Amino acid sequence: QVQLVESGGGLIQSGGSLRLSCAVAVDIFDDSTLCWYRQAPGKQRERVACVAGYVTDYVDSAKGRSTIAKDDVKKIMYLQMNNPQPEDTAVYYCFVRKRGLEYWGQGTQVTVSS
Repeated sequence: QVQLVESGGGLIQSGGSLRLSCAVAVDIFDDSTLCWYRQAPGKQRERVACVAGYVTDYVDSAKGRSTIAKDDVKKIMYLQMNNPQPEDTAVYYCFVRKRGLEYWGQGTQVTVSS
């Protein structure tokens, strides 16, 4: 049973904008911590941003140009990133943690060209 489905990746021009979506299964969306992670080639996976309730948190490199949001009705999580740069190239993963259980999406490739 697929719990998380990302969309919105692809080839992005630097200086443009990036918007990722993650459709989350109904039974794991509410009262959960929802996050975006990314993994660049040859690097460890890193947390980009999280939202839990009305509280958001961002990695330093994403602060000021990224917004994580969620639609509680549609059960979708979003990541908006402005002015993406080549160093933002990575596979982006949707992540949910609820009651000690963790769920990962399959990932979506984002490539930012200079």
